Amino acid sequence: MKITWRDRDRDFLQTLEGGETTFASLSHALRENRVDFFKAIPGFEHVVDNYTQDIDCDEVYPNIYIGDAATAKNKQYLQKIGITHVLNAAEGNRFGHVNTNQYYYRDTAIEYLGIPASDLPTVDISKYFNDAANFIDNALKRNGKVFVHCVMGVSRSATCVIAFLMIKRNMLCADAIRLIRKSRSIHPNDGFLRQLAALDNQLRRHRL
Repeated sequence: MKITWRDRDRDFLQTLEGGETTFASLSHALRENRVDFFKAIPGFEHVVDNYTQDIDCDEVYPNIYIGDAATAKNKQYLQKIGITHVLNAAEGNRFGHVNTNQYYYRDTAIEYLGIPASDLPTVDISKYFNDAANFIDNALKRNGKVFVHCVMGVSRSATCVIAFLMIKRNMLCADAIRLIRKSRSIHPNDGFLRQLAALDNQLRRHRL
């Protein structure tokens, strides 16, 4: 489903059952679940050796993984767990970004998408929601595995995966947050949470 803002004003006239999704309700969803920090890293039965200490990766939905920049650059590990697609939600050369691109993975069969978002509440990450959701969805339709990352794998990457679950899997935002929080400690910044709340309200109205 293509999300546009053309009919936003009209949508706001429709009352939502249970009320609007708000920043406060999503913040509460982030605090509800405790993450299992002692589970094995994907690709390893036990967290026991030095190699795994440099890997930060969690499967948060079937064949969708969230992790950090160091793991994204570990092509050997990505190939070990069968990653076919990488979504870099922090592409760029500046501080707070990860300077990989399609050429970084040219010696692999991995397909790549870069989103040049900064982890700031004022950044409009919502303009990338459709591209991210389509990229992830197309990968899964081809029986692929997607690694989504930013610098720490907490804010930008999590926001993109939440948006995918909302747009392509018809999940409510709070439910998507709760699902991911079962596997990984995430915390989209306040601005991103507000944009996810706005997306949730729009999707809910479209489905009335």
